[in-house]
Amino acid sequence: MAGVKLLNCFVSPFGNRVRIALAKKGVEHEVTAENMVTKGPLLLSSNPVHGKVPVLLVDGKPVCESLVILEFIDEAFAGAGEPLLPADAHARANARFWAAFVDAKMPECAAKIWKVPKGAPAVEEGKKEMVGVLKTLEGELGEKPYFGGDALGYADVALVTFTPWFLTYERLAGFSIAEECPVLTAWAARCATENECVAKSLPDAEAVYQFVGGMRKHFGLE
Repeated sequence: MAGVKLLNCFVSPFGNRVRIALAKKGVEHEVTAENMVTKGPLLLSSNPVHGKVPVLLVDGKPVCESLVILEFIDEAFAGAGEPLLPADAHARANARFWAAFVDAKMPECAAKIWKVPKGAPAVEEGKKEMVGVLKTLEGELGEKPYFGGDALGYADVALVTFTPWFLTYERLAGFSIAEECPVLTAWAARCATENECVAKSLPDAEAVYQFVGGMRKHFGLE
């Protein structure tokens, strides 16, 4: 299958999931950078419902929503690399559950930290919620190397792309994820050190912080 293009913003946890999956599968592709404020015509025409990254274009046909895209990649490029989802039906359902949990919880509590004015009551609320979410995920991880077991899988990819944002959350809300969730912190480091597809697909944490600072100034939150 030829002609693979990803519409993404370099800090997007959702778009970077797709980058990891494509890299893990060894799929050659082009990345088109999108601005999170001024959206390009290709993005708007490819994802008219939400107008958000990521969008994966395969031979000009768009696939939208990051978790949907991950499953599409797993199926469309089934013969390339290791699968993201396990073959066992129960394990597959479990991976989907935790990926959905990440999407239901992380963006909501993160927004309370970085999308509100500095010192707003929502920041403390968001911090408490985030610690609770991460501790729940830490409990599910347990002593396993990865959420999927012995290898990087679907739920790992769903969560690991939020880790470059941890520094931003910590600085804005005044806490330490490493202190609160040491097991999850070790997992995050393992994902990057043991998986080249992760290491080369994640943005620098300081770059994310600087980007968010610019966004906050643009919207008058600083």
